[in-house]
Amino acid sequence: MPRNHSFSDRLVAHLDNALKTLSPGSVTARQPTPGQDQQTPSLSAAQTQHIAGLMRINHTGEVCAQGLYQGQALTAKRVQVRNSMQQAADEELDHLAWCEHRLTELNSRTSFLNPVFYGLSYAMGAAAGLTGDKWSLGFVAATEDQVSAHLRNHLHQIDGQDPRSTAILERMLADEQRHAEHALSAGGQDFPARAKQVMTGISKVMTQTVYRI
Repeated sequence: MPRNHSFSDRLVAHLDNALKTLSPGSVTARQPTPGQDQQTPSLSAAQTQHIAGLMRINHTGEVCAQGLYQGQALTAKRVQVRNSMQQAADEELDHLAWCEHRLTELNSRTSFLNPVFYGLSYAMGAAAGLTGDKWSLGFVAATEDQVSAHLRNHLHQIDGQDPRSTAILERMLADEQRHAEHALSAGGQDFPARAKQVMTGISKVMTQTVYRI
């Protein structure tokens, strides 16, 4: 008979997730990194630095996703929604590992600001969960829409120069769009345009700082 985990049990599990998310090399992808069948591209120093900056942004975006999903799972009202949040977080661990793997190939690193963004995202996720499952799921959909917009922009900037990074981002984009659709179909409330504008502003702060730091 499955154990009914207490609030404190879930807190301990979330602490474990935070440590794993924020410790480089701790996450192992369940699925192979996309693009490994592609030849290593010949990139200039400037191209390598720029693409590494973009992949660092995407890695931090996945750190934020872990924080959001874990925070929402902690305060979700329905067990079904809580399990859905946890499943999405587990799936996106692959994204986290893929981005870190590509950064290593580019002789770069993850962002020093990841702990800050994880903590802020966890708090935002927990607050969203307290507003009710309808708005919490809507927040997931709105967040995934923001992430998808970043991924499309980064794919446009890379423009086929780096097939390995392109393959990773294309796979991530498909997964993010699916997560957004699932959140809305599960009863999520579509966020108003003004709320999405605020989220876009917050997202810009993250991308502008993480690109270099």
